[in-house]
Amino acid sequence: MTLPTLAKATYIDNLRDLHKLVELLSAEDSIAFDTESNSLHAYRGRTCLIQLSTHQEDFIIDPLRIDDIGILDKIFTNPDIEKIFHAAEYDLICLKRDFDFDVVNVFDTMAAARVCGYRRVGLSAILASLLDIEHNKSHQTADWGQSPLPDDYLLYAKMDTHYLFQIRDLLYEELETLGRVEEAREYFIDVTTFEVKPQQFDPDGFWGLGRPHHLTRRQMSVLRELYILRDSLAKTYDYPTHMLISNKVIIKLARDLPNHRNQLFGIRGLPDWLVNQNGDEIIEAISHGRSSRLPQRPPRQEPLPPDVVERYTALHNWRREKASQRGIDSDVIISKHTLWEVAYRKPQSIDGLDGIHGIGQWRRRTYGPDLIEVVNDPSSFI
Repeated sequence: MTLPTLAKATYIDNLRDLHKLVELLSAEDSIAFDTESNSLHAYRGRTCLIQLSTHQEDFIIDPLRIDDIGILDKIFTNPDIEKIFHAAEYDLICLKRDFDFDVVNVFDTMAAARVCGYRRVGLSAILASLLDIEHNKSHQTADWGQSPLPDDYLLYAKMDTHYLFQIRDLLYEELETLGRVEEAREYFIDVTTFEVKPQQFDPDGFWGLGRPHHLTRRQMSVLRELYILRDSLAKTYDYPTHMLISNKVIIKLARDLPNHRNQLFGIRGLPDWLVNQNGDEIIEAISHGRSSRLPQRPPRQEPLPPDVVERYTALHNWRREKASQRGIDSDVIISKHTLWEVAYRKPQSIDGLDGIHGIGQWRRRTYGPDLIEVVNDPSSFI
């Protein structure tokens, strides 16, 4: 296996050079993209790098050092330029969340590999399988928000886009051979259609954390106080909440109810430096929770209608059988979200599938008759 030696990418960290780059990119018919974020190292992760490659050159944009990168919108929204990503969804979420970019005409090489039936679809695995190239993923959890970035970080970042053109072309040939190009195009729409959820703290999130652990009412009240304190401390230290104090630790504290900071030392997953700095606050939160009235439980969701559940179960079983026959993963067939919508609607004809997200023309032709049969006679798949 080859360990490549690549030249440095052109680093873009000012608006003048970014304008020149956009002018150059405007003449391209396809561009490979990737992003790096610091979500494992900050309270609220943000996009720290945007990597891109043309057929001739590699570039790395530093959005943390450029006041406004909005000019890239001209490239992302150009339908005549294909944007090649590997595992596009998270990159597109970051670009939308941080810069309000909408990206059109996406070719997702990971999605293409899944449609072709590949089981190992990470970039390293695809590089090794298709190009016999080794990609060291040791920087996968690196802190991309640091400055300046070491050269080995920048080389790693460049590797994520440098070979995407070759991968894209090889997978496209395979899709053509298998007769799955149209299917892949529909799947690209699936993986690039998403909802950007607001990055805000939900103080009632402790219910979902505590309920599965069957805590008492007093323990749940303590958990609420710890849950709120953890978020406040994470914001103060600009650190991910679950990495500052894990869910397992705050569940343990809510159960054990320590009443002195010395009892906090040595708890696995609770850093001693945090106990030294904020141990008294943790104990105070536990004490306050023990004496507080637990707020009213949020209403439980109404149970789903039994006939809808029956139809969904049948559709789920049909999907698993179809995926096994075709040698691909089940969610490549149709997403669970789409199956639920079909189960709710119970369409009586192919035309009844119109307007259901996740069912384009290819799936309508290919799976439509099966879907209608299953929802109207679910017993055969239960």
